[in-house]
Amino acid sequence: MNRSAMALGAALVTALGVSMLNNAQAQSTNVEKCFGVSLAGKNDCAAGPGTTCAGTSKVDYQGNAWKLVPKGSCETMVIKTSDGKEVKGSLKALNRNLPS
Repeated sequence: MNRSAMALGAALVTALGVSMLNNAQAQSTNVEKCFGVSLAGKNDCAAGPGTTCAGTSKVDYQGNAWKLVPKGSCETMVIKTSDGKEVKGSLKALNRNLPS
């Protein structure tokens, strides 16, 4: 096996491990998945079609990317964007700020 294949395998195992950890964390602790609240590249997972997982969101507050937040805080969170708009988090994927 060449080094490129080994590196790719290691990256896939790492990405799968992060995804499983984030899902396990959300289910077993006092956190919840909150969509539309992370900055570009700072999401915990689920960044929509064309992305792989953690750190792959393309735009700030991407509606189909989530971040783990304290349980009960997602839908009350209000974020002021750089253009002065206020956005809220959601427990379900949003159809806003999606990359083109």
